[in-house]
Amino acid sequence: MADIKPTAPSTAVRTTTKTASGAKSKKGSNVISWLAPILAIIAGYCIWRFILGNPDNFNKPDLAGGFWPQHEDPKTGIVRMYQGGIIVPILIALFLIVITFSIERLLTIMRASGSGSNREFVRNVQYNLANKDIDKAIALCDKQKGSVGNVMKSGLLKYREMTTNTVLDTEQKVANIQKEIEEATALELPTLEKNLVFLSTISSVATLLGLLGTVIGMIRAFAALAASEGGNASTQLSQGISEALFNTALGIGTSAIAVIMYNILTTRIDGITYGIDESGFTLTQSFVALYK
Repeated sequence: MADIKPTAPSTAVRTTTKTASGAKSKKGSNVISWLAPILAIIAGYCIWRFILGNPDNFNKPDLAGGFWPQHEDPKTGIVRMYQGGIIVPILIALFLIVITFSIERLLTIMRASGSGSNREFVRNVQYNLANKDIDKAIALCDKQKGSVGNVMKSGLLKYREMTTNTVLDTEQKVANIQKEIEEATALELPTLEKNLVFLSTISSVATLLGLLGTVIGMIRAFAALAASEGGNASTQLSQGISEALFNTALGIGTSAIAVIMYNILTTRIDGITYGIDESGFTLTQSFVALYK
């Protein structure tokens, strides 16, 4: 018991440090997760109201329209998007959110991937472990600077500790190494998967909002048709349908980009996860083979 007790505080301190580090990272990410949508909504409305809805873009501007001016007769095709209604700024905001979190996740995953190939990195670690050069293997982890390297380094530090432990048997030592790897993995993976929920949600919601905007636009178009007279009726109906379909186009386009980016990002994360699993298997198998 006397030999085991001194290691407990060290483990507790290390775990506390990891937890604190993880909590700090999570807190920082939460700021982005609520700030970005708010800014995107504000930007979406500004683009719709002041850029697309600029009075200079219409032959018949509504200068006293306030929050939602009823401009008529747009000068260019893209400006017709403004007449799609109040759902349009929401769809623009969703598009901006997709772009924001796609870039943010790509940068995070690129950093987590580290430098070089994960497979080559694991092979180099295996080679050094086979030669019982644990310090050099740890140096490779520092050089890799990715999630796989971080998990591997945590496992290697415990690996080195277990090589000098004379109290535990081989099975207990391997279990300690596996536990250390699991703890390190539990800190790394949530960081990679944060904010992906925005992309997965928008991939479905954007299409539905686009259809909602289209339905609202069609209702307005047919209401205008009912109130019109003579040959002007067909013109108003065709214009109303064209404006309403901008909602569908925006919704489907945003949803498509969200789905594509979500699949790209999850594929990259799966590659990192595979590297982490491979690193854990490498350490345990190496220890069993060399330190029975």
